[in-house]
Amino acid sequence: MYTESDFVALSALQHFVYCPRQCALIHLEQIWSENGYTAEGREMHERVDDGKTSYRSGVRVTRSELLRSAMLGISGVADVVEWHKLNNHEEPFPVEYKRGKPKQHDADKIQLCAQAICLEEMLALHISSGALFYGQTKRRLDVVFDDALREKTLLAAEGVHDLFRNGTTPPPDPGPKCKLCSLKEECLPDVIVQSKSATIYLKKLLQTLSEEEI
Repeated sequence: MYTESDFVALSALQHFVYCPRQCALIHLEQIWSENGYTAEGREMHERVDDGKTSYRSGVRVTRSELLRSAMLGISGVADVVEWHKLNNHEEPFPVEYKRGKPKQHDADKIQLCAQAICLEEMLALHISSGALFYGQTKRRLDVVFDDALREKTLLAAEGVHDLFRNGTTPPPDPGPKCKLCSLKEECLPDVIVQSKSATIYLKKLLQTLSEEEI
């Protein structure tokens, strides 16, 4: 269990799984840069997170729900929580809104699972599933909070806390994910990696020259 002073942003889990360096740049170095993708995502969340409660057949829909979990050491906000009426109680069903389309990695699913774990801890109940709504496809992706996803979520939270305790921004790890990252200009993954490679090459060259002189 974490104390509240050690809590980190729930969104940091998604950033960490996507790229630990991105997570550090945003949450440790407080660097943020917006591009077209993040602007669309922000506008979508602003439309969703108006804080108003609405109703439809058998479902109460709340927005901007405050969340916290001492087990994960996180706090944040859920875009939408649907409360489905079952018998004499309501069962929460978290829904996270994303701008793009379903990903091959689990970053979005882990963020949603973390929201569910927060609700479980706050309400002392079990939540079996939730959904991710993607703006590009205009469809929901149902997510089951099974043991495997819960374990990944726990490991992601531990990874973020380790990152914060260490206080050091990880080196770049260039890949396809960099193309869509809003921090590409601040991160400079290719430049830094090339610079390090050049430094290593020069060190080896100088060492070789010194050995030849001997």
